[in-house]
Amino acid sequence: ASRAANASNKEINIQWHFPSLAKPSNNTEIKVLMLYAYNTKPVKISNIKIHSSMSMFSGHLWIPLARIISLREKLSNLKQQVEMLMRSSKSLSSTSEPTSFPEQCESLKRIPSKKPKMNVAKVHLDEKTEEMAKRCLSEVKALLSVVPTQSLPLTEIPFDVTLQSIASLEDMFDPANGCTITEESLFNWIISLFH
Repeated sequence: ASRAANASNKEINIQWHFPSLAKPSNNTEIKVLMLYAYNTKPVKISNIKIHSSMSMFSGHLWIPLARIISLREKLSNLKQQVEMLMRSSKSLSSTSEPTSFPEQCESLKRIPSKKPKMNVAKVHLDEKTEEMAKRCLSEVKALLSVVPTQSLPLTEIPFDVTLQSIASLEDMFDPANGCTITEESLFNWIISLFH
């Protein structure tokens, strides 16, 4: 079964498209097209005609490339910070276990069945990391909010912060690749911005 034909209960798919530009004039910033599609109920190709109107949604946004790159850098720093917090809390609870840092290539091959359990554990953030997260997420909100008035800075974090949810956000703003998001609380927050 192909990915397109079957989707789990709730899933957002993000893809990026670089329009072929003639040389942009100096004053135009380069924008890229973010295509998104999500479903709120399971989808199977056999009943796609019935389901399409009620549980499948899609749309697109034009986003300045420079802002995507800067946001991705901030999300990458946030992810490192969350990993550090997790490692320090883990080493406090189990000093016997050596904390090995996962190889970068390992984290790129995220295979659902082999996903370490710790990725989905909610992380208790310290003040500095929480501020960092709020700044990043306020920027995500500003970029994705269809209605500009919605894009006020966040006063609290709108979903469960896990290593997986931050990694998914980092992947989401990687224009070289698309991504799929299934974490429920992150999913709910992102689709709330698309409305």
